[in-house]
Amino acid sequence: MQEISTKPYLLRALYEWCTDNGFTPHIAVRVDNSTRVPRQFVRNDEIVLNISFEATSQLQMGNEWIKFSARFSGKSHKIEVQVANVLAIYARENGQGMAFPVEPSATPDTTGASRQFQHDAPRFEEPEPNHRAADSAHASSKHEESSFGNAEDDALKSPERTYLKVVK
Repeated sequence: MQEISTKPYLLRALYEWCTDNGFTPHIAVRVDNSTRVPRQFVRNDEIVLNISFEATSQLQMGNEWIKFSARFSGKSHKIEVQVANVLAIYARENGQGMAFPVEPSATPDTTGASRQFQHDAPRFEEPEPNHRAADSAHASSKHEESSFGNAEDDALKSPERTYLKVVK
């Protein structure tokens, strides 16, 4: 029997932690052909989604897929994201959360080009004093670097840190 990844369990736990503390959970997602999101809000093959109770309807966080309905520019959309494509989950208010290693895309790209995660995106850095996490509740075309995580985390100190671009 194949072992189930810990990633979906960590996502659900951090989602619960955010909601229990009154924070707004957001997920950063790598967009590929299997991802169902409104494409006009995708930047550099990535999108940040507010997955709070107030922003979603019928949220299901399974072991393979995260599915829900959400409104973008007043229009309801069915959102479907593979858990493997989730790059990070964090609280909008303070940036605390967890980033995940980029997994190879499970769905082949129909253009024949390989969809690699953008390595020119800013690196995670230690938070500045009074730093606020990027707010993705209002989608726009502006990009902003986002500090993320805890300086004590050895994984963020390694030279092979994960990269993330947050769309504000």
